[in-house]
Amino acid sequence: MEIKVGGRLPDTNLVTMGASGPETVQLSARLKGRKVVVFALPGAFTGPCSTAHIPSFIRTADAFRAKGVEEIICISVNDPFVLKAWGEATGATKAGITHLGDADGTMTKELKLEFTAPHIGLIGRSNRYAALIEDGIITRLNLDKPGECNISTGEALLATL
Repeated sequence: MEIKVGGRLPDTNLVTMGASGPETVQLSARLKGRKVVVFALPGAFTGPCSTAHIPSFIRTADAFRAKGVEEIICISVNDPFVLKAWGEATGATKAGITHLGDADGTMTKELKLEFTAPHIGLIGRSNRYAALIEDGIITRLNLDKPGECNISTGEALLATL
């Protein structure tokens, strides 16, 4: 499956940390009938993910909401425990950004967006992208080249709306 404007994200289950522990989230149900920003990145607590990518969506969260975006979702090939800690450490949770884990990389593999950089310990992670999803359909898509963090930032996606 190729990620593209007019397409959909795979109908997969992701994980998040709920009040009582890990919870399963069916992505298609979460997106249905809603206007949502979804962005993906290689991993929690990693270089540009922590210093550039997640901060860009924290800075732009209110501007996205002003344009009718109901939820901003960050997807990463991480477990929900790590994502919860990262969201709290970066301020993303306080900014209202939802973290969903593609814990075993199933969705990332299906999209053919695996990013591997063994020299820094990243194997089977996600390439960076940011998308506006309206009622489950991708209406805007910014897909970075592997290893880059340029057009998948909050500011770059916001500029397309």
